[in-house]
Amino acid sequence: MSYYFSKTLRDISFENAIEQTTAALKNEGFGILTEIDIKSTMKQKLDKEYNNYKILGACNPSFAHKALQAENKIGTMLPCNVIVRENDDRSIEVAAVDPVASMMGVANENLAQIAGEVRNKLKNAVESL
Repeated sequence: MSYYFSKTLRDISFENAIEQTTAALKNEGFGILTEIDIKSTMKQKLDKEYNNYKILGACNPSFAHKALQAENKIGTMLPCNVIVRENDDRSIEVAAVDPVASMMGVANENLAQIAGEVRNKLKNAVESL
């Protein structure tokens, strides 16, 4: 089982890909809680060059609430990370964590059901791009 699913976009700028990804996530009930700029961070902290690469911390509040009710320490695995990264050929890859794969180590049937629902919403968002 893969721990993520992804889609490659062509003929789109990195900034437009971020906007479209954010909108697609919003259509599935997710907001962006955090945004980490890997390119900037690696340059600033390590003086290393990276293509554009951002990690979006996506959260669907109703599912987060359900997950926290089912497993009170599941916050260690929230929010759901979605990456938008520029490849060397300037195509853009959007990839999202598969919550089912990431929750496999947690023995809680209720949580597994919630993870399946979140997976479907994240997958819908990525596939809609």
